[in-house]
Order: sequence, then structure tokens, then C-alpha cells
Amino acid sequence: MTTAALIVAAGRGSRAGGDKPKQYQLLGGKPLLRYSLETLLGHAAVARVAVVIHPDDSAAYAEAIGDLASYPRLAPPCLGGAARQDSVRLGLEALAPEQPSHVLIHDAARPFLGHSHVDRLIETLAQAPGAVLAIPVVDTLKRDDSGYARSGVERQGLWRVQTPQAFRFAEILTAHRQSAGLALTDDAAVAERAGLAVKLVPGTEENFKVTEPDDFARAERHLMQQLGDIRTGQGFDVHAFSDEPGRKLTIGGLVIPHDKGLAGHSDADVALHALTDAILGALGDGDIGQHFPPSDARWKNADSAAFLKHAVERVTQRRGMLAHCDVTIICEAPKIGPHREAMRARISEITGIARDRVSVKATTTEKLGFTGRREGIAAQAIATVRLPS
Repeated sequence: MTTAALIVAAGRGSRAGGDKPKQYQLLGGKPLLRYSLETLLGHAAVARVAVVIHPDDSAAYAEAIGDLASYPRLAPPCLGGAARQDSVRLGLEALAPEQPSHVLIHDAARPFLGHSHVDRLIETLAQAPGAVLAIPVVDTLKRDDSGYARSGVERQGLWRVQTPQAFRFAEILTAHRQSAGLALTDDAAVAERAGLAVKLVPGTEENFKVTEPDDFARAERHLMQQLGDIRTGQGFDVHAFSDEPGRKLTIGGLVIPHDKGLAGHSDADVALHALTDAILGALGDGDIGQHFPPSDARWKNADSAAFLKHAVERVTQRRGMLAHCDVTIICEAPKIGPHREAMRARISEITGIARDRVSVKATTTEKLGFTGRREGIAAQAIATVRLPS
């Protein structure tokens, strides 16, 4: 008895807003798709996981899964069709040569799938050919009559259905083949049309679907509640101005107009170096010099965004998130104020957290010390990281 999982991620998710499909938008610094993908790859009973993607999303998918691509249980992505039902059928056809006994069909837009959900569904397939997670309706239901509420909808016996929906593989594949071209609301409807019994399995409210922009905010709040180990790290960095002709000045991920750049093995971005150390400090994970030794030629003139991305990846590898960062740049010149918002936007882009969670400030030392003498620039940063408690 082998169980496969099929994650449907071929939709456009236009109602969620944003400049990319919602499954590739970031939640807590991690693409939405990765949450359910990591859960299913991490479940001992799931032998194979396949993802159905839109034909235009190959690059976005590869970026989203990152290191998960090396997992032997993750199948190559398969391309979806015009509608969700077509995408599921194509995904099932791609899994068919492996002949799994069961399959879990899950929407990528439900990030908080738990192992207990998977356990209950698989257990139920011993009793019925299909099983769906569902929650009983407890609210009073009304019909919309030209904008006015009208009674008449009995809530008794009504359930709100979620995913995953689980089925005996051969039977649901046959059912989808027979229903090709029909517009059915979910895989349970496909199974019911084929005469397959589908058993209701109690779901949970935390397994909600991200559909609207407000749902991302709700998901972030839920994620924060899960991550109860709150840690703070600090970082400090200094770079002297360089005498190298043509050396560019890079601060906060931006090239800033100035007559001198900063000396350093990499691009010497003092702000990103301080922030990288702050994040690593919150993790108790060494410092930037340990991860990117200046003796290593690979980092000669390197973009410091790579260092900051690495630090954030170390957080996500521990199933945590970067919650907030605060950077202070200390110099007499150049003026940081005109570039402050652009720096916030760039750090937000690199770290994957919202701009309102990024602070960039600047100050001087009132012409005292090496920064006051315009010999270099210093930066300090504080990062707040949340990890599973």
C-alpha cells in the first residue's frame, strides 16, 4: 500500500493580488507552496509527491522549491490544464506509471496542512474509496435576494470541505477520465459522479485557504502564533573608504553616488553585513566571516545580497521566519535620507519580509571618530527571528 500526494499549483490566484501567482508569493519569507510541500515530503507514509504547475511557471517553481529539488520523493513537476479539474487529471496521469494505491489531492493555497490531517485521511481509505477533510457549518445561512437577506437555508448536515481529499488511486483516476470536460467543483464531486462513496473526516480551522489579500495577513498571524521562540540578534560592521579608483559605494543593497567606495573583499555593503550578522546571531549560528571567509576567492567583489539571503535561508531551514529588522547607518557622508525608502524596499526584496517590517535609519557621530573624519562608514543592526517553540 503506497500513498502519493498531488499538489495542485497551476492556478493564477488573481484574487490574492500581487505581481505573481499566490502560490509563489512569500509568507513569512517562504513561498506559500513550500509549506504544504514540506509537510507532505516530511510525512513518512507519503512515498511520492508531485506538483502540477502552470506551463509559464517553471522558473518560479524551481526558485520556490530551492533545495527541495534534491528530495528523491519529489517527482518532476507536471504541467496543468485550462481548469483545475484538467490539472488534477493530468497530475494523476503523470503518477499512474508508479501505481500508487492511494492519492492525496491538495491545493497549494492551504499552507497549514498537518501530519494529523494526512494520518486521518489515509486511515479512512480503509473504510471507503474516498475521504475529504471537512468542517460542519455552524453559522446561520442566508440567501442573497437582490442585496437583502432571505432565510430558508438549513445548515443542519452541511459541511465546508477542505483539501487534501484522499482516494484510492485507480478509482479516482478512472473517475477523472470519465468526467473530462465537465465542470465539477472538486475531486469529491468527480468521485461522487462515478458512484464512489466519499467519507467526511473532521478537519481544522487552521487548514484554511489563502484566497484574498486579507488571507495572507491571517496566515501571517497564524504563523506568528506557531512560532513562539522569539530571538533577537545584533550585528555591527565597519568599512574604511577605499582609494581604489572607480570603486562603487554600495549600502543597503543599492549603489549610492559618492566620490569613494568602501574597501572590502566583497562589495563591502556595511549595512547588509551588519544585518546578516544580526540574523546569524539570533540563530546562534556564527558570523558572516565563518560562512563567507574573506580568504575565499569566490566572494571577491560579491554582491552582499547573497550573504543576507543565506542568513534568511538558515532561518527557514529551521522552519522559522525573520519577523523584523532594524538597521542604523553611521556616517557623515553621503546623505542616507534620500535613499532610505529604496533601501527598505531592497532589503524587503532580499529577505522576503514586508517593507513595514524593515527599518533603515541613519545618524552621524557629530564629526567625532573615524566616521566623523569621513574615513569610513559603520552600521549596526538588530534582527528579530521567530522559531518553532
